[in-house]
This record gives sequence, C-alpha cells and structure tokens, in this order.
Amino acid sequence: MILSQNHLRILILVNRNTVPASQLGNKHSFAVQLRSLDTPEHIIDQTKQWIRDVVVGCNFCPFAANSIKRQSIHYQVETSTIAGVCIESLSKETARLDKDDTIETIFLIFPNAFASFDDYLDLVLLAEQFLEQNQYEGIYQLASFHPLYRFARAPEKDAANYTNRSVYPMLHLLREESIDKVLKHYANPEKIPDRNVNFAREKGLSYMKMLRDACL
Repeated sequence: MILSQNHLRILILVNRNTVPASQLGNKHSFAVQLRSLDTPEHIIDQTKQWIRDVVVGCNFCPFAANSIKRQSIHYQVETSTIAGVCIESLSKETARLDKDDTIETIFLIFPNAFASFDDYLDLVLLAEQFLEQNQYEGIYQLASFHPLYRFARAPEKDAANYTNRSVYPMLHLLREESIDKVLKHYANPEKIPDRNVNFAREKGLSYMKMLRDACL
C-alpha cells in the first residue's frame, strides 16, 4: 500500500496485513445490497451512524469526532459495480479535495460492489496506483473499510477485525497534512492501535458485530 506504516499503525484505519477473501471461503460474502428503498441518502445516513456509534463511540479514530462537529466530511455513493467506474469516482473525489479546502475527508461508498473482500482488495490496489500515478502521495492518504475486513494473522472471529469492518465497502480519503496536525496534539499516538484492538477484544465479537449491524 502507498500509506506510510507510521500512519497505518497510528490510525488503524487501514492495514496492508489483510488476507484475501478467497482464503476465507465463499460463505463469507457480505449480503448487503442496494435495495429498492435504499437511496444514496439512506446509505449515507447508515454510514454516518456507523461512524458515530462505532468509530467515534469506540474512540477508534482520534479526530473523527472533531470532523463531524466541523461538518468537514463529504460522503459520496457510487452505485456502479464496475471497478473502472469506481476509480473514476475516486478521481472526482480527489478533485473535490483539491478545490474545496473546507472538506477534510471523504468517504466513497460502494453499496452494490465488492461484496468479496478479495475483490475489494483489488479495488484498493487500483486506488493506490491511481494516487501514486497522479502524484497524490504525501497529500492524501487512503484508508480502507469493508464489512469483512480481516487483518493478517488475525483469526476470522477476532473481534479486533471490527475496527475496520464497516456497513458497506468504502474508500476513505484523508488529507495527510490534517492528520499530522492532529497527531501533534494527541498524547501517545503510538498506543492507539493496541488500545483499539484491546477494546474490541474486551467487548467481544458478539458486541462488536451487534454494534456494527445496528447501523444497517
């Protein structure tokens, strides 16, 4: 991945040490699909609830609450199932960040695509390549969330996987400069990953799954 290991470890928003869904078995495909009543607004509301109840509620991210308070998060739903179209959407969102400095971070949500974690990892690779080819390294960071997120060497039923298990497959764009500013004022940021993992494991798999699923 393009992201620095330092920020990966600090944020625990994304981790290269994942395992492809092909190693997990077909039974682990995520079943959420865009239903007839699910408008983009509804999908965004579900995502906002997940951020409030899980990411902020469990204090997984040190600056998410402030971003919500400042209303500096942009949410975009891409309903296509074609990877190339999804990367085009990512291009539009980086352009949005380029033009609008009031936006700190963007969630690009894919409710109809990448149900397989393996397919999602392919998308993440394409997204990283796009950022690298367009000279966005050091400017924007890419974090990944998926309903079946799994860290390498972590058991399938490890509650810690829920630090990155979202309501839909999504890509999260962050301004690297903003991350650096926040972390300068955050005590012991190197302890965040272990704290998050310990919190999820103490709460247990059933609790973490219930908390995430309640957002759907």
